[in-house]
Amino acid sequence: MASASSLPAPALQASKAALTAALAENHVKEGQNENGDESLEAGEIEEVDMQQQAENIRTVFNDPTNFNVKHPLFSAWTLWFDSPATKGRNMPQTPMTSFPQTPVPQTPGGLASAAQGWMEDIKRVISFDSVEEFWGMYNNIVPPSNLPQRANYYLFKEGIIPAWEDDANKNGGKWSIQLPKDKNRPNVDKMWLYTMLAAIGETFDPVLANAENPDDAPQSLITGVIVSTRPQFYRLSIWTRSAPQATGTDEDNKLKERVEAIGRHFKVNVLGYQSNAKLHAPLATEVEFLSHKDSDKKGKQARKIIV
Repeated sequence: MASASSLPAPALQASKAALTAALAENHVKEGQNENGDESLEAGEIEEVDMQQQAENIRTVFNDPTNFNVKHPLFSAWTLWFDSPATKGRNMPQTPMTSFPQTPVPQTPGGLASAAQGWMEDIKRVISFDSVEEFWGMYNNIVPPSNLPQRANYYLFKEGIIPAWEDDANKNGGKWSIQLPKDKNRPNVDKMWLYTMLAAIGETFDPVLANAENPDDAPQSLITGVIVSTRPQFYRLSIWTRSAPQATGTDEDNKLKERVEAIGRHFKVNVLGYQSNAKLHAPLATEVEFLSHKDSDKKGKQARKIIV
């Protein structure tokens, strides 16, 4: 008997579809018995005890620790981590963290030096490409509410370094929200979980989420998501591979609409705010987008998009 699931509602809602897919993959083939022997006459189909089949299949949705079926994600992902406690240290290597040395993005001149200095302190935790591996990771890491000050989790698509200098990020930007720590400590873990689920489930980008055949859809704009803890606030961010440039061209306007749709989905469906909600408060920011190129600009020079 499978143990009662402790997974949150969004994951449980997917269990029926996951089990159906698992059952379809585990049907006894026509013309064979359970041992794979040819025991049926031509045209005869063996009856399958679906209840027994279901009882033998354990997915992460009904047993988070003892599952035997895996469901692939659309993309592979890597979790990275850094905090003041990891700077200048070689972290112990375990089967989950024994990866090759962190690669450095290929960038010219001073950018390469800056990226290399920062990447020496960030730790690659684990890569995964299935629903089950994601929950195995999630169930074994410290939640954001318990992280030390100035720590960061970075969940990025495999092969993309969580740095502006990476080719996948250099022309993009980020949606972010900053939330006072004292009022949001009970909520930040759920917000981070739902942000990760939306990322690995490819629901942020409307072009990909609404495509009838994801294989034929354009490349997703999403490259990664981040949660950061600071002395007085949390910050959640979504990084994109492109950012509108306010050129007024049809292509740029379409990109802006696509980026704005990501921000609205983040605010309403992931973070749970009303679409017209205003978050004015000390240390708080609205859900706002800023290109990486504009991030160093101050005041009116920085072009922000707010939803």
